[in-house]
Amino acid sequence: MNTSPEPSLVEFKSVCFGYGERKILDDVSFQIPRGKVTALMGASGGGKTTVLRLIGGQYFAQSGACLWQSQEISSLTPHQLYAARREMGMLYQFGALFTDLSVFDNVAFPLREHTPLSEALIKDIVLMKLQSVGLRGAKDLMPSEISGGMARRVALARAIALDPHLVMYDEPFAGLDPISLGTAARLIRQLNDNLGLTSVIVSHDLDETFHIADQVIILANGRVVAQGTPAEVRQSTDPLVHQFVTASPEGPVQFHYPSASLEEDFGASLKAQGPSAKDRFPTHEARA
Repeated sequence: MNTSPEPSLVEFKSVCFGYGERKILDDVSFQIPRGKVTALMGASGGGKTTVLRLIGGQYFAQSGACLWQSQEISSLTPHQLYAARREMGMLYQFGALFTDLSVFDNVAFPLREHTPLSEALIKDIVLMKLQSVGLRGAKDLMPSEISGGMARRVALARAIALDPHLVMYDEPFAGLDPISLGTAARLIRQLNDNLGLTSVIVSHDLDETFHIADQVIILANGRVVAQGTPAEVRQSTDPLVHQFVTASPEGPVQFHYPSASLEEDFGASLKAQGPSAKDRFPTHEARA
């Protein structure tokens, strides 16, 4: 009997990636297990959305390996990459619905684009997906006629229309009221479990995300600084992780972006204003 664990759906092995001279990911390694909800968290600009783009093959790792179902994504042919993307669903920040299409047609869009199914079968699938997010009755409405929380649920129905293996969520809770936020979080967890999905959530909402996640990965300074269950991450003694989970303004993440010294940027002005001029600039450059 084979008792070896099933390979992860997604795996990063020593991945490095940057934009020009700016390094975003530096020797990043982690696994996204099948059937689980994984949260990608960290301060803004830490590379979370970049990770989603690497998984989807929009970008390729500059070194290291990004694996999808044990295959290196950068080695896939265009045909194989498009096939892989059809097994991925994406819920964009604020939904990104087509404003000139009805709720029904938004959810039907990927089915019409990527399958040869008849309209009768597409109708049944769309209504089932809308039913799963509680919006079958809103099928004929336009995006302008529904609330932000409802739009997010329509986008979720669209993301699961093709029955993907993986669903990626980019800030699914941003801008939602407490009721809509709780509803969205519960739906993500329920759909993940009921449909046998694997979910990756990029979010800054600590409480709701920790409540539904099986695994939390915190990125900072281009690296994985914490990885484990929500309880394990909360108990981390790493100063950066502690600052993040407690929302403290004081810690390794500074308010000021690293910059040249005041003398370099304001040299002539500082000299003209006298020795006390530098005191009027509240900076943390020395620690940034």
